[in-house]
Amino acid sequence: MRISVPISALALGGSLALGVLVAPVAVAAPASPACQSFGVAGQYGEFIEGDDTHAPDAEGAVAVGGNADFSGGFSVGQELTDAQVQALPGGNALVVGGNITVGGGSTEVMKGNGVYAGQKIGGGRLEGHTGTVTHGPSPIDFAAEFAELRRLSTGLAAQGATAGTTVTAEGQGGGATLTLSGTNASYNSFVVSAAQLQGAKAIRVQVPAGATAVVNVTGDGYDSRAAGTTSLWLWDHAKRSWVEDDKLQSADGGAVRAALLWNFPTAGTVVKNSALAWAGSILAPNAAFDLGSGGPVNGSVIAHSLTGSGGAETHHYPFTACLPTPGGPSVPPTAPVTGPATAPATAPAPATSPVTAPATGPSAGGGTPSAPATAAGVAPTGPAGSSGAPSGHPSAGGSAPAGASPAPSGSASGVLPVGATGGSPSPAPAAPAHGGLAFTGAAGVIPLTVGGVLVLGAGTGIVIATRRRAARKA
Repeated sequence: MRISVPISALALGGSLALGVLVAPVAVAAPASPACQSFGVAGQYGEFIEGDDTHAPDAEGAVAVGGNADFSGGFSVGQELTDAQVQALPGGNALVVGGNITVGGGSTEVMKGNGVYAGQKIGGGRLEGHTGTVTHGPSPIDFAAEFAELRRLSTGLAAQGATAGTTVTAEGQGGGATLTLSGTNASYNSFVVSAAQLQGAKAIRVQVPAGATAVVNVTGDGYDSRAAGTTSLWLWDHAKRSWVEDDKLQSADGGAVRAALLWNFPTAGTVVKNSALAWAGSILAPNAAFDLGSGGPVNGSVIAHSLTGSGGAETHHYPFTACLPTPGGPSVPPTAPVTGPATAPATAPAPATSPVTAPATGPSAGGGTPSAPATAAGVAPTGPAGSSGAPSGHPSAGGSAPAGASPAPSGSASGVLPVGATGGSPSPAPAAPAHGGLAFTGAAGVIPLTVGGVLVLGAGTGIVIATRRRAARKA
C-alpha cells in the first residue's frame, strides 16, 4: 500500500502539471483573417458622390450625394430582396443629397423608401410602390464614406499584383484579346494599365472557383470605346468554357462576377462602350463614370459622378467577396508563375502531356472564344453560348479570338508577368504575435520538453512528501 499511494500521486501531479502547460497553448490558434468592405456603399447598386444623370433604371438601390436628374424616366430597386431593403439606412432604396429632377416623366421607387434633401424639380411623378418618398436630410454622410472608399481603393492598388497572376495580350488591333489569369485559390490581384485594358477588343478573366479577383487599372482615365471593346468573358469552371456574362447566363451561376472588382484608384474618367455588358463591380471613387447608351453593368458602380441612358442600366449583382485588409492579402501569394499556363487552374495539364499547338490569331468573323485545353490537351466540346442579352438591351456580343487558349500563350503574343504589369508580388502577412498553431512543427518541441520536466518534478515532489508523512506515522 505504501507503493500504490505515491504512484497515484505521481499520476495526479503529472496530469495537473501537463494541464497547466497545454491550456494556454491551445488558445493560441490564430483567428480568421478579417475582410474589408465598402461600408454603406456596398448596399447600393449606384453609390455616387456627386451628380447622377440616368435613365431608364437601376435594379438595385441608388444613393446620390449631389443632384439627381431622372427626367428621362427612372425606376429604382426592382430586384432588391426584403432583407436588403431592411438593411438600407432608413430602408431608403433611393437617397438624393441634393435636388431631384423628374421632368415630365416618372421616378418610381419599386421597393423600399426614398428621401431627397433638396428640391423636387419638374411636374413628373415621384413615388414609392411599397414605401414612401419624402423630403428630408440624407441619412448618408457621403464625404465620410468616400474618404474611406478612396482609402480602400488606394490600398488595394498599393498591394500590387499577387504572384501567379499573368496579363496576356493576343492578336493586334481590332481583334486583340486581353486575358487575365490568376492561380491563387483565395485572392488574385492584377495590375493593368488603362492603355492595355482599352486596347483590347475582348477581355477575359480566369481565376480559381471561389477566388476574389481585383483588377487594379492604372492611369488617369479609361475608355473602352478606344478599341471598341465589346465583350467580357469569364471562365466557367462547371462548363469548362468561357461565358459572356449577362442576365441569362453567368460563369458559375454568378459566383465569378460577385467576386470580381475593377478598381480605378486614379482615374478621373471611366467610359464604358455602349455595346459592352460589363461584368463585375466598379470602384472608381474619383471618376466621372459614363455608362454609355446601351449595355448594362452587371454589378455595382461606385464613382464620383455618373451618366447613362438607353439600355445602360445597372443590374443588381453586388460584390460579395472578401477584400484583404490594408496589411496585404489575407493569404500568402502563391509561387510566381515562371511561364504561361496551358490549361485552366482547376485542371492543370500534366507535364507529360503539354498542349503544343500555338494560339491562333483573332478570327475575322469574331464569335465565341474556344474553350481551353483540358488536362489531356484536348479542348472540351460545346460553345460558350451567345451573349444572352435580355430583350430591349443591345447585345454585348463581340469578337473574341477563335482557338485561343484560356491561359497565356507561349507565343509572341505578349505575356506580361507580374513585374511587367507595374506591380510586384505582395509579401505574405506577418506571423501573429501569439505564435503558430498548437503543437505543429518545431513550435511544439520546446513546450513538450518543458512539460516533461514539470511532470517529473511534480511527481517526485509528491512522492517525497508522501513518504515523509508515512515515516512520521510509523
